[in-house]
Amino acid sequence: MAKPLVYRIALIAHDAKKADIESLCKDFLGFLETCKLCATGTTGSRIMRATGLKIERLLSGPMGGDLQIGARLASGRIDAVIFLRDPMTAQPHEPDINALVRACDVHNVPCATNLASAQVMLQTLSWLAIFGD
Repeated sequence: MAKPLVYRIALIAHDAKKADIESLCKDFLGFLETCKLCATGTTGSRIMRATGLKIERLLSGPMGGDLQIGARLASGRIDAVIFLRDPMTAQPHEPDINALVRACDVHNVPCATNLASAQVMLQTLSWLAIFGD
């Protein structure tokens, strides 16, 4: 992935994972402050409250936020997606979730769906931001 001037990262978390994404954003606060961030509604609100990060809030996932992020991703306006999913709880908007993850695959956009992969992604992007390709 070629290094953009500013990484554009989408942040999404199911209800059971919202505390994890808050903690993740606190751990990578210095790097995330240099990024252009967007998030689904409640996730964005919680991250902003917990960290003070500036985040463009979109609709909540079930109301179309996942689709809004997918549209940006398909048009080249998202560089990476962190989507902390709860694999133990059925989601009423599962087709939208699957469409977003599929769009990441189709457009070759990195997508972290659990805390460990999100940590690796952010660590790697932060190194790239400092040292380049």
